[in-house]
This record gives sequence, structure tokens and C-alpha cells, in this order.
Amino acid sequence: MITKLIETVYAFLWGDLFTLPVMGSSVGISLMLLLLIPAGVYFTIRTRLLPVRLFSDMMKALKEKKETPDSLSSFQTLIISTATRVGMGNLVGVVAAVSLGGAGAVFWMWVTALLGASTAFVEAALAQKYKEPDPLYGGYHGGPAYYIHHFVEAKTGKTLRHSLTASLFAISGLICWCGISQVISNSVSSAFANAFRIPPIVTTILLVLLAAVIVLRKNATIKVLDIMVPIMAVGFFLLTLFIILVNLPKLPSVFSRIFSEAFGMRQAVSGGFGAVLMNGVKRGLFSNEAGSGSAPCAAAAAQSKDPVHTGLTQSLGVLIDTLVICSCTAMIMLLVPEELTGGLTGMDLLQTAMQYHLGYAGVIFIAVTLALFSFSTFIGILFYARSNVAYLFGNRWCYQTAYKVLALIMLFIGGLEQYTVVWDLGDVGIGLMTLFNIAVLYPMSKEALELLKQYEEKKHLQ
Repeated sequence: MITKLIETVYAFLWGDLFTLPVMGSSVGISLMLLLLIPAGVYFTIRTRLLPVRLFSDMMKALKEKKETPDSLSSFQTLIISTATRVGMGNLVGVVAAVSLGGAGAVFWMWVTALLGASTAFVEAALAQKYKEPDPLYGGYHGGPAYYIHHFVEAKTGKTLRHSLTASLFAISGLICWCGISQVISNSVSSAFANAFRIPPIVTTILLVLLAAVIVLRKNATIKVLDIMVPIMAVGFFLLTLFIILVNLPKLPSVFSRIFSEAFGMRQAVSGGFGAVLMNGVKRGLFSNEAGSGSAPCAAAAAQSKDPVHTGLTQSLGVLIDTLVICSCTAMIMLLVPEELTGGLTGMDLLQTAMQYHLGYAGVIFIAVTLALFSFSTFIGILFYARSNVAYLFGNRWCYQTAYKVLALIMLFIGGLEQYTVVWDLGDVGIGLMTLFNIAVLYPMSKEALELLKQYEEKKHLQ
């Protein structure tokens, strides 16, 4: 009964509502696509191409300093949101996009990131505007549950303890992050079994113990991410840069392949243009999270003098995730001769590519990288969960700890199972989060746009 319900909701959110004939093939349109792509286009137009126009301001926003030790700087909140973005989507998601949609899917991931960056700005600026003091952890907390609550109060003219819509968003987030915990441990245990022949039970127990030591302490989460995320992201980027330099003569043909396949002019995959477009867009949305309401939970924690600074920082995070890290994964695969990777999918494709570039050391590197990326995602989503737990149950340590223990249990179960319904539950959770978040972003975006207007007017006077 429950499984059937989850599958039905999943199909409603992520399945094709209808298909459109485009360039000789059919393109399935899902509810998530209808929500996120038009929102990205709308906010990009309303912010007047913010990702391009204010890129230098994004870099400057990273320099903003915090004023109290318990709070977080804009850069630290970027690290947290990057920890969850630079995770499963950057390896598993990109591999799936290229496996199913060909090289052209990479182009549509780039387009999705450019559109999503403006959506990320709007939701992060609103989260920062409506943040609240966090008496339990110190500093601030907030996110979509809080600005949705404010929106409902403003519309009804009533003071509410809880808003139904905000509560549904918070519950959806907690469901989603429990599901993602299972996906994380399963991917790590599988990768280590392939690379090192370590039994999944051993990897899973060690992973859960290490996670428990970190997440059950009060603020160790931030300290770990501050160290882990820059090292793993820069390390992955430098390795990719080395591979690109070694294969530099092949680079023009790779870009030619990406752009030609992007518009269905050179297809080696079933489904033609539709498969390329949809796999690129879907995996891009999955990777950068813009519009889902996850990253604003980190954005609200920043101590910032202007919500625009926080919005610009999170917008930069989307670009880093897709244009840099996801592109790195794509280049690793596309710089391999096609005859070696033809017919391969999933991690087999990525491991074969790395073995081509670096020998067996490449297989080991991918296993370790996947473990680090996935582990940082787990730590990051538990930080996100703080604000949702606080909104639903108040600022009490027992409830925060209870959710952490639940996530650790899911982490353990996922490492031992090949598939459970909680995986679909995670997709349902993020889909529902997006549904509630986008519905409020449209009417509330005028507040973020007004803040942006004031910021630019002030900048011109300086």
C-alpha cells in the first residue's frame, strides 16, 4: 500500500505528464521540468542575466566576514551548500546523463545551471531576509519553511505557530534527506567493493561510525566541511586539468561532439534529441538543486549585512557545481576513445574512463572521490535538516539528535541493500520540496528583486 502510494506520487512528480514532438523525436515533459525551467527563465529575465552581469560581485561577496564566532560567513554557507551539490550529482548524475543522453547532455546541463543560478539567488536572498536566531547551535537558521510561513501569515493576516504549507515543506525535506542517506551509503559500499574487494558490511559500519562521531557533536559538522570540501573539489579539478592537458589535442573534438550532439545533429543514443535534452536538464536540476529549497537552509545561517550578498554567493555555488565540477566528470569520460566506452553505462563507464587515463590507480581514485563526495553530502544534508526540525518541533536538542540517529540508521540500511523504497521516497521528498518552494518563490520574488535593485543603486552611488 505504502509502496504503491510512493510510486504513484513519484510518477506524478517525475514521470512524463505529456510529450512534445521536437526535431524528429519526442520530449517527455515532467511536472518538475514545468516548475523549474520556466522559473529559471523567469528569474533570469527579471534579474537581467544576473549570473553573467554580476559575476564579479559574486566573487566579492565571498570576502564578507562574520562578526560573531557562533555565526557563519557567506563563504562557510557556500561550503555547506557546495558539499551537498558536489556529491552524488557530480559523479553518478553526470555519468547517467552522458550514458543515456550522449555528450550533448553536457550542454543542456550547462544551460540548466545558468538558469538555475538566478533561481538560487532569489531563494537564498529570501532565506537570509527571514532568518531567525538559533538558540541551540548559535548564529542563525531559516530556509523555505520560514519564508513560506511569513508569506502565509502576510496573506492571512494571522499570527500562526505553524503554517500547513511550511510544515509540509519541512516534512518533505526530512523525508528526502533520509532517502538520500541510503543512496549515499549504497554507492560508497559498492564502489569500495569494486575497487578494494571490501565487503559492503565492513564499509557501511565504518562509514556509519565515522558519520556518528562527526554529526552527533554540536558544531563539528561545519569544521569538517570547511576542510573537506575545498580539498576534494580542488583536488578533483586539478586531476581533471592534468587529464585535459595530457589529452589537449583531443579537446576541440570533444567540444565539437558536445555541441553537435546537443541539438541532435550527431546521435548515437536512442531517443535522439529528446533523450539528450531531457537527460541533460534532469541531471542538471538534480545536481545543482536550484529551486528545490535545500541550499536556502544553509544560506539563512550566514551572518550577512545584505541578503543580496548571500544570494550572490549561492548563485555562484550553482555555477561552481555544474560548470566546473560536473564538467570535470564529463571531460574525464569524453576524452576517452568512443570505441572503449561504447555500450557502457553508470559507474562502469566512469571507472573504465579513469582506468584509461591513470590505470588501476584511476579506479581507486574514483572510489575514494565518490566516498568523499558522498560523505560530504551526508554531513551537509544534516545541516540542512537542523532548520526544518527546529521549525516543526522547536529548538530542542532531543529532536535534533533523534533525526540524526534516524539518518544514521538509514545510512546503515542503504549500505547493505541494493534497492529500497526509501530511494524513491527521497525523490518524492525533493519533488514535493520543489513544488511547495516554487509556488511561493513567484509571489515572493518581488522582495528579492527589490533588494537587488537597492543593492545596485547603492553600488552605483559608491
